Amino acid sequence: MSENFAALLDAAARRRPDAPALVWDGGALTWRELELRAGGVARRLSRQGVRTGDTVALLLPNGWRFAAALWGALKLGATAAPLNPLLAAGERDRILAHLGPALIVDEVAEEDAELDSADGTAPALILYTSGSTGRPKGAVLSHAALRRANESWAGPVMRLTPHDVVLAALPLAHSFGLNGALLAPLLAGATVAIQERFSPEETLRAIARHGVTVLPAVATMFQRMLDLSDVSEAACSTLRLAVSGAAPCPWELAHAWRQRTGVRIVRGYGMTELFRPISYLADDPTDLPDAIGRPVPGVEARVVDLEGQALAAGEAGELWIRTPAAMDGYLRAEEETHAVIQDGWFKTGDLATISPDGFVSVVGRLKDLILRGGYSVVPGEVEAVLLDHPAVAEAAVVGTPHPELGEEVAAFVTLRPGARADADELVAFCRERLAAFKYPRRVTLVSELPKSATGKVLKWRLGIPEGG
Repeated sequence: MSENFAALLDAAARRRPDAPALVWDGGALTWRELELRAGGVARRLSRQGVRTGDTVALLLPNGWRFAAALWGALKLGATAAPLNPLLAAGERDRILAHLGPALIVDEVAEEDAELDSADGTAPALILYTSGSTGRPKGAVLSHAALRRANESWAGPVMRLTPHDVVLAALPLAHSFGLNGALLAPLLAGATVAIQERFSPEETLRAIARHGVTVLPAVATMFQRMLDLSDVSEAACSTLRLAVSGAAPCPWELAHAWRQRTGVRIVRGYGMTELFRPISYLADDPTDLPDAIGRPVPGVEARVVDLEGQALAAGEAGELWIRTPAAMDGYLRAEEETHAVIQDGWFKTGDLATISPDGFVSVVGRLKDLILRGGYSVVPGEVEAVLLDHPAVAEAAVVGTPHPELGEEVAAFVTLRPGARADADELVAFCRERLAAFKYPRRVTLVSELPKSATGKVLKWRLGIPEGG
């Protein structure tokens, strides 16, 4: 019998039937009640013709219905494919056409049923990538991968216990929110405080109202909370840990958060295909400004050159990762799967270095690498310089076509509220601090950068400025 991740949740429910599993403003479900709701979902899916091995699309907002639907689909032995309900109609339809689900679940009845979990022989999840580099792809994940990933989250990364209360304000259809804010806490027997949608004011109130101890969030969320005058050690007195993911969390932001709240942000690295293979750990006192942590237990990481040969410590190359929590492959995309998986190693497409003591630093994207007149320009390096300018809030650097050089360096920048700076000033600022082939020849001021639901900048959506 193949272990179904739902069976692990069943066991957690048996251990603490009367303890709160989910809480939210105006309601709560005990572990026993949530399992019965999940059983009700499974029973209803069965009546609607869903069988073991079928794929079920979950188009639900954050809430108990999402948790019950996911658990229920897994109970039945179906493959769950959570989709963000905030997707535009065209985005949703393209994904659904590719996915071909047996059923779309966009509502959940308050129906209870006793139901044992079926074998977990089919994939557990299909999670679509955020699309930061183009068309979203469906990552197929086994029950074993789901278990190993969430054991890592619940164990060394967050050190969760049944006494913890974890806030789920992240989109649960995204891998970070799904695992870090929902499944890992449930696996550990903790309580999940669910918010349908993030707001800095509501999140601060929820921390106090529910006694939240662990806060998973993306950098944008932490920054928006810091913008509130009410954020302080007193307001966050129940918190013992914050966890960042999905997009890089600058060390400066993590430092500012700790100064204001007294709470450490555990920074790390992951992607839909790998969950969270590199991270600082909950009890790790080390926190280096430029690094994202070390490989978590059971994970291997190496940096290679363009021929796939391992590089020495400190040398920059593509980051490859081998982990038992990796995806099996992309749904109906054999060629794309083979392009990123080699002998069990996943080719991340990220440029990184590994220090002699194992700390990994990501310095850019291999695909983002700008080739200007024979020179390689790492966008992250240019972005870091722009962010040093006091007027700059956010920066994204991309390569734009150039008839002679191949590519030219272009920057898109947002300014801090009330700050003033023009494009020429920012170009000059970079020219003083970067090699001649690196600084951007064109800076475009924008009101906001295009981002995914989790705050990741979608560089592929940045257009080429007029005249480029």
